[in-house]
Amino acid sequence: MPLSDDQPHTRTRLPVGEQPSPQPSLRQSRPLRTLLTVLLVVTLLVVAIAIANRGKPPLGSGSGSGNSADHAAPGATSGAGPAPSGDQPVGTTANGIPTGYPHTDPGAQSAAANYAVAIGSADMFRTDNRHTIVATIADPAAAPALQSRLDQGFGGDTVTRYGLDAQGRAPKGLTFVSRTVPVGTKSTGYSDSDTKVEVWCTGLTGLAGEHSVQPVTANWFTLTLSLHWTGSDWKLTDFTSRQGPAPMPADQQAATAEEITGAVQQNGGFRYAR
Repeated sequence: MPLSDDQPHTRTRLPVGEQPSPQPSLRQSRPLRTLLTVLLVVTLLVVAIAIANRGKPPLGSGSGSGNSADHAAPGATSGAGPAPSGDQPVGTTANGIPTGYPHTDPGAQSAAANYAVAIGSADMFRTDNRHTIVATIADPAAAPALQSRLDQGFGGDTVTRYGLDAQGRAPKGLTFVSRTVPVGTKSTGYSDSDTKVEVWCTGLTGLAGEHSVQPVTANWFTLTLSLHWTGSDWKLTDFTSRQGPAPMPADQQAATAEEITGAVQQNGGFRYAR
């Protein structure tokens, strides 16, 4: 039978040692404090490892053991072909052409790239400038034959075909453009005394300006330069040229004559080293 609320209640007292603990919240907070401490220690370890590894080169990119991409074998497989490699650009010039290349395969490739730029420049269409270029880049023993060949190639009918006068000057109001831009180089037979270097190039040639009958066009070709070590530098002894390889032309609107003229007059060329 249920008891009514107005009946007396019985109260039981426990011994002092058996009474419930008055601090249950402290016991519950200890696991949380331990977890926070562990997280703090882990975070500090991660930060310390990150600081210790800062500045270290990526795996396989050691700078002095031959693992560097700069020393990759020419035939190494990669999505973009051989990585650019070789010596720093030379610090000396003669008649505006870099000279004083290292007596190495990369040094010969640097020389070939810069000589290709010189051979494909607009200065080659002017007799005095052409003779200066040949005297600068050619091996002394090969210079006379090269001079005769280049005089035939860049004089006479060639200047007439491009609308230039006998001195290689463009008509008034027009700008003659002839630039060779190396895209890549490849040594095809290196030795300490002689080597051949293929220079894959793109080039611009033509007359820029209103009413030009020879507008500036782009083309692709490969120059093969034969070089000889003279005892102090790589010098040119012979060269050949062939068309291509040419990529698929882009679907791009051609610039106006004014835009081409401005680009040529305002943007200088480059010196190359690899």
